Amino acid sequence: MKAFWEKFQGIIVTVILIFAAFFVYTKLAGPIPFYVNNINNASDLFTVDGTGKATGVPDEGVINIGVTQQSQTVADAQNKTNTVAQKLINDVKKLGLDDKDIKTTNYSVTPNYASTAEPLGAPSPAVTGTVIPVRPPSQNQIIGYTVTQNIEVDVKQTDKINQVIDTATKDGANLIGGVSFTFSDTLLTKLQNEARAQAINEAKTKAQSLSSLSGIHLGKLVNVVESNGIVPQPLIMNAGKASTDTNPTPTNVTPGESTVSLTVSLSYETY
Repeated sequence: MKAFWEKFQGIIVTVILIFAAFFVYTKLAGPIPFYVNNINNASDLFTVDGTGKATGVPDEGVINIGVTQQSQTVADAQNKTNTVAQKLINDVKKLGLDDKDIKTTNYSVTPNYASTAEPLGAPSPAVTGTVIPVRPPSQNQIIGYTVTQNIEVDVKQTDKINQVIDTATKDGANLIGGVSFTFSDTLLTKLQNEARAQAINEAKTKAQSLSSLSGIHLGKLVNVVESNGIVPQPLIMNAGKASTDTNPTPTNVTPGESTVSLTVSLSYETY
């Protein structure tokens, strides 16, 4: 025994010191951290898609109208444009629109040019001796100015869109840039919820059917991804000039129906 102790004394003391050091460390610094990484292999997931749709009549609209006037001076062109723009803004407000619903999106002053040709210059002898008259290059000259103001009108009630257009053109608006129909936030949220519920139900039904047919056992749902929905597309009207008819046919722009579409992807664990 004495011989064994003498032979392994150094090793035994070293082991005891190591364990003593670990004991002191854990008392002072706390337990040694031990990490286990949870590796989730995407290839083990079972993913299906579902699409839902909800249709509604747009309840809001945006109209782009404008006024453009020409004159020999900037001041006169501005005065003509400002007079028409102010009148149509005041009259549109009388239809029940608020100041925040009417916004100027562009105000520009552009010079108008005309090409003026100078009179024929002195004759110039050619190589053959024939006299050829020389005309100096033409020059661009400012002959007036065009002032344009574009206005965006946000109409909260679609049944007033036609009235806004007719009122604006009657007051002198000679640019109709376009009309776009949209859903209000409240209606859009309602339609999105309907489409979302339909998409999820479709995806769940598809997942159950496919897993049953293929012999895959579905675990818990671990991920949901939703795509963006389709919103109403604008109805574009070409720019034009106001009618000179004193009794024009009333405008008849209709919103029709628009569809919100959502696609949902569901990912399940398998076992």
